[in-house]
Formats: sequence, structure tokens, C-alpha cells
Amino acid sequence: MGRYEQQRSFLKSNFLEFKQIKTDKIKGLPKPPTVKPYPSSLSIIDLPEVNEEVLKTENIYHCMKERRSTRFYSEDSLSLEELSYLLWATQGISGTNKAGYTLRTVPCSGATHTFETYLFIMRVEGIQQGIYRYLPVEHKLLFMFELDEIDHKIDAITLDQPFVPNFTKKAAVVFAWSTIPYRSEWKYDISAHKKILIDIGHVSQNLYLASESIDAGACAIGIYDQKLIDDVLRLDGDDEFVLFLGAVGKKRK
Repeated sequence: MGRYEQQRSFLKSNFLEFKQIKTDKIKGLPKPPTVKPYPSSLSIIDLPEVNEEVLKTENIYHCMKERRSTRFYSEDSLSLEELSYLLWATQGISGTNKAGYTLRTVPCSGATHTFETYLFIMRVEGIQQGIYRYLPVEHKLLFMFELDEIDHKIDAITLDQPFVPNFTKKAAVVFAWSTIPYRSEWKYDISAHKKILIDIGHVSQNLYLASESIDAGACAIGIYDQKLIDDVLRLDGDDEFVLFLGAVGKKRK
């Protein structure tokens, strides 16, 4: 059991230990930015306003009951309206509190929201293939760069999937959520990392339910080549790195 001890300890509450720590927030250090900056030279795409007209199923009971990890996709594209909805459902901003923290469609420990959303887009109507980043404050899409042989890159990144090999590259879009841990470390110090893992679960579940509501399927992906995907997305792998993936596509009939 010794080899499990450290990881099991990580899962437990360390509140009493945390109470003894003077966090960077308490020290008066500046709050990290809500979102990371981007070069003004990059192309920005307006996303359609999110509304319920995009829904195929409005019944939340049905969405929870029918939700499954979907690994078989049709060749149909997502519409830009559907992508806009999925981005809003997973990281959309619905307001701000008095302290200036963003309030979003997913719960998050202390509203720290450490995640950035990157997209490997293969099939979205009116959008060229490539790598994008979601800008939640503006609700816009940032085109980062084209990626040669994007399907082969996705294959290499997602390694050997145990149930349906090579399924990820057949999705319409692959969501890649990175974390910038200091956004939470600033406030929670050693408690931040457990909270970040809990928070990404909320994001992933929203992707599942939102996908089901538009007659699409999602599958969370925890098996991937860490260094390769960080390199592809041009992340430093330390202050920002990919934490979780989610494939989305129209269901194969």
C-alpha cells in the first residue's frame, strides 16, 4: 500500500495545514490576470450569441439519462452556433462579483478559473481547420495557427486509447483545457492543486451535457502525450500545461 499513500493523502482535505500558510493573496501580491494576453496581430472570430434555439433537447433529465462517452462520430460538421454554445457552456462568463472575479457557467473554487480553452478544429461550418483559443471575456475565438496533418497530430497526442483506438481524430473538435496553476495558488497555496482537479471535472461534465443537448457526443480523454500537446500548443509545460481533453462530434447513427 505504500506506493498509494502519497496520492491518497493528496485526495484528503489539508485545511488545517492551509490555515497556517500566508498565501500570496494575504501578502498583498497582485492577483494574476483572469485570462492570458494574446498578440493583437492574430485573427479574432466573432461567435454567434448563445441562445436556446441551438438546443435539440431542452430536458435536463433526458440529457443526464442519455449521456454516454461517445467515441463514434459521423462526418457531419458542428455549426458555429453549436460551437459557440459549447464554449459558453464550459467556460462562458455570466457576470462578475464585487471583488472582480468572473462568474461562469461552471462552478470553480473561489472563482479562480485557472483554465484556458484551446481547440483543435477539424469540422466546424465556416471555420478553417487549425488551432484556436477561446476568449471568454469577449466570447470570441482566437485563430492561433494552422496545423499540418492535424488528424495525425491528434493521433500522436492521444496515444493508445483502450476502447476505440484512433477515435479522437475523427471528432469534429477536440477541446484541450490547460491550467495556469498560479491563478489558484495565489489564493490557495498548497490546496490549489486538488481544487484545480475538482474544477476540471465540472467543466468536462458541462461539455457532456451540453453536447447531448445538441445531439452531439463527447468523450473525456485523460490519456495523452503531455510534452507533445504542450509543445504543439506552444505552452511552457510548467506555468501553463494541458490538464484534460474532450472530443466532440455529431453522433454516428
